[in-house]
Amino acid sequence: MVLWSGRFSKELDKQVNDFNSSISFDNRMYAQDIKGSIAHAAMLARQGILSNEDKKAITAGLTGILEDIESGRLSFDPAAEDIHMFVEAELTARIGDAGKRLHTARSRNDQVALDMKLYFHDEIGRILSLCRELIETLLEKAAEHTETVMPGYTHLQRGQPTTFAHHLMAYVQMLLRDVQRLQDCDKRLLDTMPLGSGAAFGTTYPIDRQMTAELLGFTGISQNSIDGVSDRDYALELASGLSIFMMHLSRFSEEVILWCSWEFRFMELDDAFSTGSSIMPQKKNPDITELIRGKTGRVYGDLTTLLTMLKGLPLAYNKDMQEDKEALFDAVDTVKLCVSTFIPMLKSARVLTENMRRAAAQGFINATDLADYLVKKGLPFRDAHQVSGQLVAYCISQGLVLEELPLETLQEHSALFAGDVYHAISLDTCVRERKSAGGPAPEEVKRQITLAKETLAALL
Repeated sequence: MVLWSGRFSKELDKQVNDFNSSISFDNRMYAQDIKGSIAHAAMLARQGILSNEDKKAITAGLTGILEDIESGRLSFDPAAEDIHMFVEAELTARIGDAGKRLHTARSRNDQVALDMKLYFHDEIGRILSLCRELIETLLEKAAEHTETVMPGYTHLQRGQPTTFAHHLMAYVQMLLRDVQRLQDCDKRLLDTMPLGSGAAFGTTYPIDRQMTAELLGFTGISQNSIDGVSDRDYALELASGLSIFMMHLSRFSEEVILWCSWEFRFMELDDAFSTGSSIMPQKKNPDITELIRGKTGRVYGDLTTLLTMLKGLPLAYNKDMQEDKEALFDAVDTVKLCVSTFIPMLKSARVLTENMRRAAAQGFINATDLADYLVKKGLPFRDAHQVSGQLVAYCISQGLVLEELPLETLQEHSALFAGDVYHAISLDTCVRERKSAGGPAPEEVKRQITLAKETLAALL
């Protein structure tokens, strides 16, 4: 018998029941559903709506159900419509009529909103833990490579010299912002507890919503019962934050893919984190990073699903909102899978420092430093820029690099050149002299690493 059978004269069609059911995916919220029900029962008893005997029986029954699910002694009934009905039916089977009284002064509408907030609060905590491990891995790698010179790119063209540590620290900054975004979302998740909103229009029972909120770790309650059951801003915000996070991970993955190619040869992945080809025996493919790049689109799709599902819904609750769970579950699962695989791949990867430096020695990435040398000698920057460009063109025609040009050739373009120019345009000097805050100079990157560690410790 379904919960609303008193109004209906026919059993629900089996195909409709299967179509309507969400137990196959919302069963993962069993712990949060039970936690919310225990708090609800405690509040009802203190308000005199439920007897203490019933409260004790309900609490013991729910605790037993939780233990049995987690031990594997109790399996989810696929015939149940959702996790709420499954738990209530199992509770009633165990303790009798007291189980039927548990649902007093609440609806599945506010119950599911509560379960989701509690569930995703827990999941954000797990994702933040993975973020911390990833950032710590990057910081360790950066500390090892503050002197590892590599070309810095714009437009995927070699631009100016930098270090591998400096490059990694850019991703650290992105990930720290991701952590802050997820923490902000988590804070808003726990700002307002929806339970007590009822179906959407409150209840006539003298409930104490603030007590329930405190028992469950919320800082406050939703101030409008319609909004309490129909709000899914937190789902959108979480999916958005996860999408931005995956975008950062995808950009990093794209660079790893490039670095592992024969054209770059800046990095080599461990065999345990690479795949081969069924026909080309020489291949070593960075499949993990390619999958992360692809799965990023999947998380974007989850966000689009949520936005599209909500955009035309009238207030308050509508069955369309059942579609929020699979999309957000998928986004969370995908992010956890990607990060937990990316971390050990990055830890075990070999950085090919000599190839990085060899690439930095080509491509005239010290041309700006050559111009800056002339500026420091008194030449206006635009004129210095032109001289440097002319010398680059000359080198290309002669198959040379700037460091190989004789002093006489340099002086033909500007009398300001002197013997100290070779020190000024050496790769090591180019990197060490970029001491501006946020720059690639080794000492400055070490400061960035220290600050990032402090920021991470303060956040997590």
